[in-house]
Amino acid sequence: MHAHPGARHADAPHVTLLTEGTYPHSHGGVSVWCDQLVTGMPDLRFDVIAVTGTGNEPVAWDLPDHVAGVRSVPMWGTAPAGRAPRGRAARRLADTYETFLAALLDPAAEAGFAPALHGLARAAADAELSPFLRRDTAISVLTSVWRRPGLAVAEARPTVHDAVTATALLEHALRPLAAPPPTRGVAHAVSGGLAVLPGLTAAERHGVPLLLTEHGVYLRERYLGYRTAPYRWPVKAVVLGFFRLLAEESYRRAALITPGNRYNRLWEEEGGADPAAIRTVYNGVDPAAFPPAGPEPDAPTLSWAGRVDPIKDLETLIRALAVVRERLPDARLRLFGGTPRGGEAYRERCEALAADLGQAGSVTFEGRVDDIRDAYAAGSVVMLSSISEGFPFTLIEAMSCGRATVSTDVGGVREAVGDTGLVVPPRDPQAMAAAALDLLGDPVRRRAMGEAARSRVIAQFTLRQTIDTFRAIYCELARPDGPPARVHPPARAAGTVGSLAG
Repeated sequence: MHAHPGARHADAPHVTLLTEGTYPHSHGGVSVWCDQLVTGMPDLRFDVIAVTGTGNEPVAWDLPDHVAGVRSVPMWGTAPAGRAPRGRAARRLADTYETFLAALLDPAAEAGFAPALHGLARAAADAELSPFLRRDTAISVLTSVWRRPGLAVAEARPTVHDAVTATALLEHALRPLAAPPPTRGVAHAVSGGLAVLPGLTAAERHGVPLLLTEHGVYLRERYLGYRTAPYRWPVKAVVLGFFRLLAEESYRRAALITPGNRYNRLWEEEGGADPAAIRTVYNGVDPAAFPPAGPEPDAPTLSWAGRVDPIKDLETLIRALAVVRERLPDARLRLFGGTPRGGEAYRERCEALAADLGQAGSVTFEGRVDDIRDAYAAGSVVMLSSISEGFPFTLIEAMSCGRATVSTDVGGVREAVGDTGLVVPPRDPQAMAAAALDLLGDPVRRRAMGEAARSRVIAQFTLRQTIDTFRAIYCELARPDGPPARVHPPARAAGTVGSLAG
């Protein structure tokens, strides 16, 4: 079905995957998607530029021979080597940084974001940006911008501590600018945000077309995360301003944007993307690899699979189980998936909630499972409780396995499920419990829904369709007469994307 790696064509596109916190250093939905894409096209050559935590993360996947190289770009850990510029060069960099910060905080100055970002990228390539941002000069530049008349953030009375905190966060966030960018082929960012930075540089310096695939809405997830982040508003204004303008610049400069669902497309259009540059490409699974799961468990069981993370909102799921057990005392909840480093406190919080609700014995955290199909087979009904999703792999995998599902109405969930599962509002334990009870109490409906779900996957969401679509896109973008790196009109007024953030 696929060409052998040895049969690689000389004119086959060279693809550089740009990732953040996923492939090839971790497992999870986006990493699975990347692995499927790479292994599905053995006649293409791939490289990976991976934004990571510390740079010490091991490679978690068996990389095929046609993945030529993986460059890790750590955001944390040891500070990058280099030396801050001096004299006239230092003043130029300080002026560029001032333009950059003004764009983040002043709607009237947003047009300066892209030129300033590329100026910072040149400093990063010379190993000067990170050292500059770790000096007092950078903090002074921010405090001077904050003192400009008319800025809304001034009402929060920013402090020197705020300036130190915001500058440190930006220093870490901008580290991917120092990665040598792709010089040929196609740069494929598999999420928005920091992974795109080397792709923007590649488009600017070398005319490399940027392909942007968003599975979830990166900017929306930053908004959600920073609601509870332990920073004062002046810090959040700087950081969220950066993520918003980075998203808008990514949408403008991408040669093509391939959201995983129509919900993401709305965000991208609001962020200034040209509608003609957007094509929805759904995630796919191999139905043969996820066959019908077979008999259900003896006891009524809700199963869940994913990473233990606040965005998955396991607390709502645990609360829903407590309601279910009022009617079905022998019901249980089995949670399959690893806890990422840094997520231990969230798991402990979920375990404490289960204990407080008297459900400690009926909720089990089972860790990563060798075969994810076992997680779906373990449930009478498979649950998804997230507050943000793209087009979730676990959902279409469970559907392929013929299990009925209850999912929250986020991202592309409705597009995936259609009428083959139940969809409820996020953060609503009562609604989730009611849906679960409906299915647990009606085995005929449950079985019919599971069968319809598998048929829907086979008809619309196969891996073969996904790989063939991206192969065609790579070839299209890599053609000498293919679309160049795009430059769209300047950003629209501030706040357009934020209007969707609720």
